[in-house]
Amino acid sequence: MPPSSRSGWQNKRMAIKVLCIPVDQPIGEFYIGKMRASDLKEICFVEVREKFGDDYLGIQRELSQKRVDEIANYSTSLDATFPTSIVLAIDENCVDVEETDGVVKGITLRAFEGDEDLDLKPVETGRIAKVIDGQHRIAGLVASGVEMDLSVALFIGSDLSDQANIFSTVNLAQTKVNKSLAYDLFELAQVRSPQKTCHNVVVALDREKDGPLSQRIKRLGTATPGRMKETITQATLVNSLLPFLTADAERDRRQYRRGAQLKRASDPELQRMPFRNLFIDNRDFDIATILHNYFLAVAKRWPDAWEKVTPGLVLNRTNGVRALMQVLKTVYCGLHTDIPEPELFLEMFQKVPNGDEFFNKEEFLPGTSGEAKMKKYFLKCIAANS
Repeated sequence: MPPSSRSGWQNKRMAIKVLCIPVDQPIGEFYIGKMRASDLKEICFVEVREKFGDDYLGIQRELSQKRVDEIANYSTSLDATFPTSIVLAIDENCVDVEETDGVVKGITLRAFEGDEDLDLKPVETGRIAKVIDGQHRIAGLVASGVEMDLSVALFIGSDLSDQANIFSTVNLAQTKVNKSLAYDLFELAQVRSPQKTCHNVVVALDREKDGPLSQRIKRLGTATPGRMKETITQATLVNSLLPFLTADAERDRRQYRRGAQLKRASDPELQRMPFRNLFIDNRDFDIATILHNYFLAVAKRWPDAWEKVTPGLVLNRTNGVRALMQVLKTVYCGLHTDIPEPELFLEMFQKVPNGDEFFNKEEFLPGTSGEAKMKKYFLKCIAANS
């Protein structure tokens, strides 16, 4: 995020007051408080790590416009929240700290006019606080125009090495939430959403006794004790299924939270989102039935490749399942029935001449290239024999 566009000297009398509590940790004392997003816009700047001559300066990554847009979009939702702190390094010449009740500190932030006698350079309003962590949150909120309080961690007078250490700790020491766990938590949501429907469908398929996906799904992204046939994660299936229902899952979720109805999809839109109207009509059971019938046909056509957890075979693993879901997305509307029977899917797969051993990691390499190759091969065989 660039420095504030407003002139610091036009705004040099501006003072931002922040009530904080001191926090004592091994790195030293810092302060936790809250600030308005608009105030952060005024005082914050970012130093992106770039090469200057033989040296690299700055500590931040490049701003991702995609991430800014995502946050701006999320900021407008009814349940938007940013509970983790924006981490700022504050120029010590721009700070007045006074004790208010022995614990809470009153901190005033303002521009600094400089002091020639002490050889201290001026600091404009837009250079008071360097962003150590949180540049995308600030930029996203500024872009959205939404005003809210944000929690801040203020490190006053920290040197560049401390700032770099804090940045590295925040971004490397934290463990990202497993996507399968995140999707699993949609079960607790009271409001309908594409994410919740996809989660419910996947859980139903996993729980279905003797079904083609029975006990094959890692609900939380890691192996479930006592299960021996888990080859795919919940996130793999949910991420593959979401595009069948929606072009923007978060937007749809917000619509439901507001009590609004979604507009039914047109025929061209159904080519891109084939289960859209089933979702809008609350036909989640039918969506689960389609997937059951589809993967049952896969299991009947290639029983060994689907049933066995064999090193080297990939049909029942991430690449295979994702490719199969892409095939279903492409061919479903051409079947001209809401809920195709397993036999219709099986007839389609009979057009693929290869047996179980063909679906191996040498033929279909791990990663997106192998997935794309498998999808293309399935569709080529189906089209050639139609």
